[in-house]
Amino acid sequence: MQFNIPDSSFPRVVIVGGGFGGLTLARRLAKTKQFQVVLIDKNNYHQFQPLFYQVAMAGLEPSSISFPFRKAFQKDPQVFVRMAEVQGLRATEQEIDTNIGPLHYDHLILAMGADTNWYGKEQVKAHAIPMKSVSEALFLRNAIFEDYERAVTAKDYDDRQRFLDIVVVGGGATGVEVAGSLAEMKRHIISKDYRDLNRDEIHIHLIDGAPKLLNAMSAEASDKAEEFLRDLGVVIWLNTVVRDYDGHTVVMNDGRSIQSEKVIWAAGIVGNTLTGIPTESLVRGNRLLCDEFNAVKGLQNVYALGDIAQQSHEAKWPNGHPQVAQPAMQQGQLLAKNLLRLTQNKPLKAFKYLDLGSMATIGRHRAVADLPYWKTQGFMAWVMWLFIHLLYILGTKNKIFVFLNWVWNYITYDQSLRLVIKPWRRESVK
Repeated sequence: MQFNIPDSSFPRVVIVGGGFGGLTLARRLAKTKQFQVVLIDKNNYHQFQPLFYQVAMAGLEPSSISFPFRKAFQKDPQVFVRMAEVQGLRATEQEIDTNIGPLHYDHLILAMGADTNWYGKEQVKAHAIPMKSVSEALFLRNAIFEDYERAVTAKDYDDRQRFLDIVVVGGGATGVEVAGSLAEMKRHIISKDYRDLNRDEIHIHLIDGAPKLLNAMSAEASDKAEEFLRDLGVVIWLNTVVRDYDGHTVVMNDGRSIQSEKVIWAAGIVGNTLTGIPTESLVRGNRLLCDEFNAVKGLQNVYALGDIAQQSHEAKWPNGHPQVAQPAMQQGQLLAKNLLRLTQNKPLKAFKYLDLGSMATIGRHRAVADLPYWKTQGFMAWVMWLFIHLLYILGTKNKIFVFLNWVWNYITYDQSLRLVIKPWRRESVK
């Protein structure tokens, strides 16, 4: 038996990636009881990506935004979870290769998501900090508080500044939310925890190559986000591209530079891919060219969901749907229905994205929201952001913990999660 999975009379659907799209599809297929589902992910848990930055800023524990796959499918005997890394695709044999062996599929769904796009800047990649996983968010949390500890014992102003100043690259939702959260930490936390530091010496820089922040949102949202950030003391650099970073100095395309030990890279994403995918299936950003049913061009019985799926059949989205959670979830819901229709010899339904809007939070009482028929900024947008994100977190316990953390933070302007937890390493035996 491959993967120690028994043969079945039901079609085997192999899902690579347990993000929003892959998990939604797996849960919907499990309800039909007409498929054997194999969910493969390099982790054994689902990660709620929109709140990575709150883990990084010590606002939430990682367990509050993570949910074990096996717990999600405890009552579904036809769903098998395997923690593995998929290495390649052999389409002719309808098999994938992984680090624990090959696996045959009847239908393969690629939902591997995307990773940080470094735009070919290898030195930046070697020194900047990405934030595309819980582990990276924890690494960033450690880096921030370790540098505050170093700043306390720094010998002079210049030495102290390189530990205190933080650069955020990327003016999308993640970059804006990180910058806002850092600014609020500076305002409410530093004077409590680090009384021997002068918080006015902390400078938070937000750099973006576009002429405005939140480039995918409305002008009203962009302008208000910039206003909120400037009110919080964030230094904003627009129309500016980071050319290089050596771990100490950020160099811009116009020659200007910033001294900093920490650069948080939120400047873009690129799709994860596999060997064996034909080049004609790949488009810009490693996205997979799909038809209106999410079938990958040039491959049989292979589908793509979410960030890596490039559909251009809708006039409103000629360059593909936004690389956010909603398209992935909606694609997963429809693909589950279409796979069931295939078994019943019924015609398939084309995907049509229902745009529910976009949101970003900048801090307490500060958020922006572009909804289909309404745009709002400030307190109302902030409350909506909190409610919607709480709604989509998996697990009742996680929802309660996140809500209680938010309430406690709102009342006290404080958190108790500012711990530097270093990974244990076994000493080498000589």
